[in-house]
Amino acid sequence: QVQLVESGGGLVQAGGSLRLSCAASRSIFSINDMGWYRQAPGKQRELVATITSGGRTNYADSVKGRFTISRDNGRSTIYLQMNSLKPEDTAVYYCYGTFSLSGVWGQGTLVTVAS
Repeated sequence: QVQLVESGGGLVQAGGSLRLSCAASRSIFSINDMGWYRQAPGKQRELVATITSGGRTNYADSVKGRFTISRDNGRSTIYLQMNSLKPEDTAVYYCYGTFSLSGVWGQGTLVTVAS
């Protein structure tokens, strides 16, 4: 059973930065589809960013130019660098990966952006 463990969340002032990490319990070298999603209070979970095994990235319009997704296959870890944070970025951020055709979610890490 693959596990994804997120870290790096916390409280930050608007305009600040955070870097989230997601460590997988097995190699992600061949895992094509990994990404970050978020769920704000009272809202549905939404895509934030995805990255393929080849490094191709995709971002939600709301975070383009502010967030950067990356991966380190050697460390079996993906990252989300979040800059110029806004109060509307407040949410629980979840890591996601497709392993052997099955979707796996992390437990989530809370990001709170104070105005």
